[in-house]
Amino acid sequence: MKVALVHDWLTGMRGGERCLQAFLHLYPQADIFTLLHVPGSTSELIDSHVKETSFLQKIPGARKIYRLCLPLYPSAVRQFDFSGYDLVISLSHAAAKNIRVPLGVPHICYCFTPMRYVWDQAQFYFGALTPLLWPVIKAIRAWDRRGSDGVDDFVAISDFVAARIRCFYRRTAEVIYPPVDTSWIDPVESGRPGEAFLYAGALVPYKRVDRVVEAFNLMGERLWIVGRGPEEKRLRKMAGPNIEFFGHVPDRELSSFYRRSRALVFPGTEDFGLIPLECMAAGRPVIALHDGALRETLAGLKPWTSNELLPAQASGVFIQNKQGDGEKAQLDSLLTSVYYFIRHEQQFQVDSCVRQARAFSPQRFFEAWETFIAAVDSDSRARENIRKQYA
Repeated sequence: MKVALVHDWLTGMRGGERCLQAFLHLYPQADIFTLLHVPGSTSELIDSHVKETSFLQKIPGARKIYRLCLPLYPSAVRQFDFSGYDLVISLSHAAAKNIRVPLGVPHICYCFTPMRYVWDQAQFYFGALTPLLWPVIKAIRAWDRRGSDGVDDFVAISDFVAARIRCFYRRTAEVIYPPVDTSWIDPVESGRPGEAFLYAGALVPYKRVDRVVEAFNLMGERLWIVGRGPEEKRLRKMAGPNIEFFGHVPDRELSSFYRRSRALVFPGTEDFGLIPLECMAAGRPVIALHDGALRETLAGLKPWTSNELLPAQASGVFIQNKQGDGEKAQLDSLLTSVYYFIRHEQQFQVDSCVRQARAFSPQRFFEAWETFIAAVDSDSRARENIRKQYA
């Protein structure tokens, strides 16, 4: 079977690219189509399978400004030709799912999320420019919804994303959690104390790292921040002397940060949340917002109510979601959860955290995908038989 994999862009080895690599293990002969490819920014395996890029690849400086090329995405994805392929799988959080495929060729979308920039998080990305850009945002929304009609089957990375697909595209989606490869992370020795709290990930507005900095300025507890992004300069100005920034680090160093941390603090709304699961794989708990997919992936204690779990059974602590109650209420909620964790810190168990992470292993993903594909193939054959019967 000749398979095409379509990815939005390949400019780094993040969660989406790790999923793409897993699909290459399922379909070793597949070709990759992408809007933009920066060779060397992803694995050698991915680089070796890239067959075609869009005209964005030829725009000078595109690798730095590709996110600003949003109005060009419709034209860019239209140029790909999938003639001769038996199956097309788009891995999409932006434009990849809006491709056009020949009649009769199945198109499955493994959806990381509907496009955040034009749906529910435009204000986070465009800020004060949002009103000026509103005509463009509305036009992209209409195009994005039309593009969803060209997908035969949606697969979401979480129940949270499946709900967003229902909301924005009016489509149902199977849920198959992404593969979380933690083979490069060794769990910490039981009983070994952590050195500092940790935030790891992109420094972008919707992750709410500014709230973490504000909270730890008040607490005075040590905080390590690992990652880069457009918010870095502002966050450094905000941070007190108890907060250290380390920028982007390779996986080996990131594993060390996980193991040496007291807990990961993660207050954003996540579509899945790869980094929290990696931290749990190191045996360290996670303090995360009770929202998004982390409600599915974290066995967390809730300081604001009675708990079914004991700290020894949990893999972290939830932050009560008070997003509609103002900045002060949200900050107080974060502080409450961190202090709650500190009071119970010695009771959290390495084994409970590691067990939670292993529930999202690559093997589980491969088995779930193969079961899904078998069901899709069976349904397709049934529909074809009905069509022939009444032709």
